[in-house]
Amino acid sequence: MDVNQILEQVKDRNVRFLRLQFTDITGAIKNVEVPRSQFEKALDGQVLFDGSSIEGFVRIEESDMVLKPDLATWGILPWTHQAHGEEVRTARLICDVYMPDGSPFDGCPRNALKRVAARAAERGYLMNVGPEAEFFLFHLDASGRPSLETHDQAGYFDLSPTDQGEAARRDIVHHLEDMGFEIEAAHHEVAPGQHEIDFKYDEAVATADKVITFKWVVRKVAQAHGLHATFMPKPVAGMNGSGMHVHQSLFKDGNNAFADPEGDYQISRLGLSYIGGLLEHAAAICAVSNPLVNSYKRLVPGYEAPTTIAWSRRNRSPLCRVPATRGEGTRVELRMPDPSCNPYLAFAAMLAAGLDGVERGADPGPPLDRNAYDMTDAERSEQGLGQLPGDLGAAVTALEADEVIREALPSHVLEQFLSAKKAEWQDYIAAVHSWETERYLRSM
Repeated sequence: MDVNQILEQVKDRNVRFLRLQFTDITGAIKNVEVPRSQFEKALDGQVLFDGSSIEGFVRIEESDMVLKPDLATWGILPWTHQAHGEEVRTARLICDVYMPDGSPFDGCPRNALKRVAARAAERGYLMNVGPEAEFFLFHLDASGRPSLETHDQAGYFDLSPTDQGEAARRDIVHHLEDMGFEIEAAHHEVAPGQHEIDFKYDEAVATADKVITFKWVVRKVAQAHGLHATFMPKPVAGMNGSGMHVHQSLFKDGNNAFADPEGDYQISRLGLSYIGGLLEHAAAICAVSNPLVNSYKRLVPGYEAPTTIAWSRRNRSPLCRVPATRGEGTRVELRMPDPSCNPYLAFAAMLAAGLDGVERGADPGPPLDRNAYDMTDAERSEQGLGQLPGDLGAAVTALEADEVIREALPSHVLEQFLSAKKAEWQDYIAAVHSWETERYLRSM
């Protein structure tokens, strides 16, 4: 849509407010809301905000920053409110962050992904991405604070009345469809209170935009149902955590570059090299795709999350798998990411790793066709299979040592991200947890 079409919709749909959205380095949505009188100014990219107020952006003496909206992300929010006796609407645009001199801000996560996507485009490639973000719905306590009480005891693919989240999940789907999503499936997940809603793949930047929007809509609808939605990777011990499996492929000249009916496993040499790149850089990607201390409580054997750096055909226990679909649907699924990540940075890291594999002709080795969870350390060592980092500290160390993934993140993003993650890890290891006092206080 162009500016005139947007302004026409504003008038026809009685849009009174416009949210100019962007994300900080952690992936949290931020926004500046302007009234209708400022719409033309906003659409022209003339709205400034105080960047020093955003964690990880700039110092106070460099605070002025500019929001440049991507008109392709225009959307009218599916909920309305009453004002002065009439029903009014709010719209949103996702923005890139720029400096006052017109240069892209080095700390804008969306700009980071656009930069790596541009590198791929120079080589003729377009990255398509299809994420599967899982989440939990929990009750609120008497004070309105989130609890770990789940609203159902359903399991994988269960339906009502066992699945008591069905109504909220359907409302989420309706709202997402109103915002232009093509929903492919929605269902209850393995753990009580856990859900998944899948939407159609798209190119990398558009998909990252959708992940951010998806998380926002899920939380908004859950709140309307008196529930709390969380994308925390492992909220409850002893139960499956929430992942965000990321299906990805490269297209060239409109065709899937991973597809080759004559290739090994009907996968092109390029596709195998892309997988090789993901495997070689997996430990460093982990710091970005699994960015919380809690992320590594999910990446343990026994809960359908990968720990072994290997690839497979169909087998879901290794890090990467190639689903059975071939031809234009040929893709690789990276299974360790979780929905707490900033999708712009995570997709940038994945694409950089895959491109590096393609450029070097990386060999992923033979597919692992046995259950990786049943393998001993000796068996993994014999086959040359590595393990994902066991904690956030190890993942951050791997990121610092990986030149390819470091270069995928602009210097400002990398510096701020590493600083924040090191501080988080230090806070965690210095804290005394209830598990420790319960185990040691009386016996030691």
